[in-house]
Order: sequence, then structure tokens, then C-alpha cells
Amino acid sequence: MTAAPEEAARPAVELDRPVIAALARRAVQELAPTRGGDVWRRREARPEPVEASIDAALAAAALPGASCTVVAGTLDDVVVGYGVASVERLRDGGLLGVVDDLYVEPDARGVGVGEAMMDGLLAWCEQRGCIGVDALALPGNRETKNFFERFGLTARAIVVHRRLGAAEGPPE
Repeated sequence: MTAAPEEAARPAVELDRPVIAALARRAVQELAPTRGGDVWRRREARPEPVEASIDAALAAAALPGASCTVVAGTLDDVVVGYGVASVERLRDGGLLGVVDDLYVEPDARGVGVGEAMMDGLLAWCEQRGCIGVDALALPGNRETKNFFERFGLTARAIVVHRRLGAAEGPPE
């Protein structure tokens, strides 16, 4: 009888950078062709070269009183996912946690890796005194929406969009 794979999340380290960069690129490849994905790719996704933004996040996460964190999701100690959260200062001085990235390889989904990473990101935000946590789910991506709802995240705003004639690519 084989043991079930062990899922976990841990702080990401510099050695994780190549895997995290590859995962960030896979996230863009997976989401860009979906509804809302084209504008998400242009506005919210990690810009190329993703290594530079991952390096910046890892460096910021290592500072005392860090304003962001990077976690590696693992399955039997192999990195199969990553998450990034940051703190945003609100107009009234309060802090809002923002899940900037959360991605798990498709073959490693459904076994608890995403849950382990989300638990870590939420705990990190709470430790910093955040009043809440925001995350983005693209329209029609019910799995992502349901995942976030299991952690108590619900819609607080709906962004609407209209493509104009100068837009390139497939309609959203």
C-alpha cells in the first residue's frame, strides 16, 4: 500500500525561483485565453521577464516587516505551486491583504496544495493586521471562485469591461 502524497506550503527561497517563474508562465498560458484573461494578462499577471518580479517579491519578503510573502506549495517536497500575497495601505490607514498570485500545476490540484498555501497566505495577512483579504477570480472560472469561497472570500465588487475597436485578440 502506497502512502498518500504529502502536501504542504513553506516560505519560498531563492532556489525555488526557476520553478516559480515556470509556474507563473503556465498560469498566464492557462488563463490568458479564458474570459477576462486577455486584460488580466496585460494588467494583473506577472510581467516578463517573470524572474525579475519573482526576484523582487522574494527580496521584499526577506525584509524585516515585509510587505509581501512568497510561498511554495509542495507535494512530497516537490514544488508544484506558488502563492504571493502583499499588503496594501488603504486611504484610512488600514491594511488590506491581496493575494497577487496563487497557482498549482493542474496535475497536482485537488489534493490540498492550494489549501495549504492559502492557509499560509491568510495567516500572514492576519499577522500583519490586515482588515481583510482580496483575491481575483476571472469570470466563468467557477473552480477558482469556489476555492476562494471555501476560505470565506466573497465578492465585494464586480468589475465590468467593454472591448473597444482598437482591442486585439479574441473577444472576451
